[in-house]
Amino acid sequence: MLCLSAADIVRIWELGQDRHPLDRALLLLAFAFPEKTLTELASWSIGRRDAYLLTLRAITFGGKLNSFATCPQCQEKLEFSLNTRDILIIDPDRTISKDCYQFTTERLEIQFRLPNSLDLAAVMTAENETNASLQLAQRCLLQANLDGKAVSYQQLPATAIARLNKQLTEADSQAEILLDLTCPACDYLWQVLFDIVDFFWRELSIQAKRLLQEVHALAKVYGWQESQILGMSALRRQYYLDLAE
Repeated sequence: MLCLSAADIVRIWELGQDRHPLDRALLLLAFAFPEKTLTELASWSIGRRDAYLLTLRAITFGGKLNSFATCPQCQEKLEFSLNTRDILIIDPDRTISKDCYQFTTERLEIQFRLPNSLDLAAVMTAENETNASLQLAQRCLLQANLDGKAVSYQQLPATAIARLNKQLTEADSQAEILLDLTCPACDYLWQVLFDIVDFFWRELSIQAKRLLQEVHALAKVYGWQESQILGMSALRRQYYLDLAE
């Protein structure tokens, strides 16, 4: 995995402006893993994808994550911080995702695989979250046998489909990170979903704009090209910015 350079950050921000978050996640990974094809990256489970994004964020911007939330009960603004190691459940380099998982329920033996980016893209047009979950479960179902006889997804009882959805979540624990928060004003307890794709993209956008402002300031004073300025270390850029003031 490669750390994102200043030039990478600006280029990713530029390319990802009109892209869906799913595509932005793959774009980030494409720069970190230039030897991988887009198809390979899209085939990673969502948990493995997010684990790599957390790792990429840590080696690019550091491990500390500063975030905020709004209390759903009293609307108090809550600022909090955590570290990537606190929410990095798996080591994506060492964790081997199985091609097939299975469980038994109600005389049914069900085999499934973990959802990936291609699956999430396929269910984006679902009417609601319930339908999306059902479509996702159908895509990830590999085989279902009732007393040894193969049955289709449409023949599964609702309880088996619900169990399948639960197993999909439990088998890919990195894919859904819930944070327990307590409001300092009213002591209300609630959970929020931590979305590394959205979090990372917001940070990258801020940094890209900051870098472009530095390019503008230094090019105006010294006449250097963008590639020359972005190729400098952050320390050197700041030194020249201080001199230019």
